[in-house]
Amino acid sequence: MSNKSLMLQGTASSVGKSVLTAAFCRIFKDDGLRAAPFKSQNMALNSYITDEGLEMGRAQVFQAEAAGIPPKACMNPILLKPTGERDAQVIVNGKVYGNMNATDYHAFKPQLKQTIYEAFKQLQDESDVVVIEGAGSPAEINLKENDLVNMGMAAMADAPVLLIGDIDRGGVFASIYGTVMLLEEEERKRIKGVLINKFRGDFEILKPGLKQLEELTGIPVLGVIPYGSFDIEEEDGEAARLKSTLIKEKALDIRVLRLPRISNFTDFHWLETHPSACVTYINKADEVGSPDLLIIPGTKNTLADLAFLKEKGIDRAILRARDQGSMIAGICGGFQMLGTKLLDPEGVESQIGELEGLGLLHVETTFFPEKITTQANAEVVAGCFYDEMPAITVGGYEIHMGKTRLNRDVKPFAMIIDESGAPTRADGAVSEDGKVWGTYLHGIFDHEDFNRELLSFISDNENMETMVHRESFLEYKEKQYGLLAETVRKSVDMRRIYDILEGSCQ
Repeated sequence: MSNKSLMLQGTASSVGKSVLTAAFCRIFKDDGLRAAPFKSQNMALNSYITDEGLEMGRAQVFQAEAAGIPPKACMNPILLKPTGERDAQVIVNGKVYGNMNATDYHAFKPQLKQTIYEAFKQLQDESDVVVIEGAGSPAEINLKENDLVNMGMAAMADAPVLLIGDIDRGGVFASIYGTVMLLEEEERKRIKGVLINKFRGDFEILKPGLKQLEELTGIPVLGVIPYGSFDIEEEDGEAARLKSTLIKEKALDIRVLRLPRISNFTDFHWLETHPSACVTYINKADEVGSPDLLIIPGTKNTLADLAFLKEKGIDRAILRARDQGSMIAGICGGFQMLGTKLLDPEGVESQIGELEGLGLLHVETTFFPEKITTQANAEVVAGCFYDEMPAITVGGYEIHMGKTRLNRDVKPFAMIIDESGAPTRADGAVSEDGKVWGTYLHGIFDHEDFNRELLSFISDNENMETMVHRESFLEYKEKQYGLLAETVRKSVDMRRIYDILEGSCQ
């Protein structure tokens, strides 16, 4: 097999397209094929920086991990990062193109077709099979003109399509039938099979519905995939992990502010799995309390989200939490908010211009049009949290507008290091008592050595018995991808899938 493609489209957003794309990437990898993920246009605030300093959506990153290959920007040539209700930053081939409103972008889309096709062809030439993910639904008839991400992409790639429906949300038969019926005849012909996702219940009771659906649409149901217990990264701003809390006995109380424009909440995925940590997402002043650790995460618009904190009185709640002994941490935009002042003289982020920060760190941030996107290794400064704390090497990536200046009396949180381990520049800042700190490094919580020092410090060593050495985050994710692939393989007619790839299923 060479240069084949398979496209996964859904009846709606959040039906499981991203996770099932990862599943098929891992299945094909396990079967000895060079598989790669692709999504022509992604709208997300969770992004990643490649080795080349290019920005792409995080969904294609975990899909690439499942495929066992490094993530490349060509896997996601168009990334839209919302900056408001109708506006977004447009990123093309990993670089910022500019900001556009919805109307302007819709008119701009035809110019992107060649860019998308070239990225797809590059990936196809390097792979045996490309697993393409759609977006939303192909039946969004108001958006079909100049479509680049659903049936328009399927036509560009000449790819067969599997249509996914989410049975857990209810109405799966109507959503599948309605989607198929709203498509044009040539588009319907591309759909070679249906997958029912997130099933819980008695399969025998489901069977008559599947038979009738096949009779109505003329499309076979190729699998019913159970609601799995695997832990796969989510990219959607409506991800379940932002709405619920897993209560753990005697766990440290860690709260993350769910900012209106929160970005890269995947930073906390590994921390959420820690046996000593109970991570809760909050967005009200009365929910701040006095946790062991309060984290202000990244944001697509630091000034606007800081203004939101002030408007809702959350800023005062943060200061009260600090006075009551909570550790306060800021990642990227959250780090900028911890400073004394934020300046935007060129209107890079908004027309706010200037805002007083939370004043918990003596640093000042000025925004510039240039966007910083780079991978980085760093050494967290020895003695950062307590005098005897060793220096810890971590890796991550920076993705931000703005540069932060430290006052002379402020010590950096970490030093960025080169390949030889020599320091090149400072990153972040930390207070004298180690109880307030900020960094530009996304991914810092992916490092178990760092987590162990951090959690031991905020627990005052009271929970040390549960802070044992765990497997690495990489090992953990590999197990989850394996579990996901095993679940999908058992639930889907893979023989028919391979027949579809070979073109023998018409």
